[in-house]
Amino acid sequence: MNTRFLSIAVLGFAASTMGFAAQAAEIKNIVIVHGALADGSGWRKTSEILEKDGFKVTVVQEPITSLADDVAATNRVLDLQSGPSLLVGHSYGGMVITEAGNRPDVAGLVYVAAFQPDKGESLISLASSKPAGGMNIRETKDGQYLYLEPAAFAADFAADLPKDEASFLAKSQVFASKAAFTAKVGDPAWRGKKSWAVIASDDRSINPELELDMAKRAGSDVTEIKASHAVFASQPEKVAAVIEKAAKDAGK
Repeated sequence: MNTRFLSIAVLGFAASTMGFAAQAAEIKNIVIVHGALADGSGWRKTSEILEKDGFKVTVVQEPITSLADDVAATNRVLDLQSGPSLLVGHSYGGMVITEAGNRPDVAGLVYVAAFQPDKGESLISLASSKPAGGMNIRETKDGQYLYLEPAAFAADFAADLPKDEASFLAKSQVFASKAAFTAKVGDPAWRGKKSWAVIASDDRSINPELELDMAKRAGSDVTEIKASHAVFASQPEKVAAVIEKAAKDAGK
């Protein structure tokens, strides 16, 4: 009887220890999907903070030719990871991670001043529901792509960055195809996975109220940061802190 009791106790202790270890597991792969009008290089400071803290960071340089192309580009990067990943999306990148995040190896989603669509919604339909502070998006001559007027870039996108940094972002911006902005998403990954949202309270590219409404609808853990749309570049420490918290909590 004593032997049986001891065996049960040992098994129970082992199970509880394993459960604790599983709860304490932390996601180490961080995959970042940049938004439109800026490439992934603006994430360098945030990336360096995360890597210093022991994370493996990969930045997807999606073409922004179509939502399907950008999801495919994200999937190719996810395929290179060993173990589960946390997906981070900025602005239009939120549309991408909402689709790509349905993969079983994605543990959670972090939306940084991003669109957080529900099924059947497009970036255009969401953006037009609550006008942003800046209205300086222009079409290319062929009518196929969109860009932000360089003279208005700093004010609309990166008002809290040093002038030279904002100027370089304007010069190196990634044009976005209309097809990417009008594409409708399928079943959103945030319905079945944990999500976090950074709300940039001084955002002039996406209405901050819209960011908050989308985050609340998705049940995301919300952090508000007083920053421009380029919050990932102007407040890298605060954005990295949100991502690290998400990586820890997603593993529970």
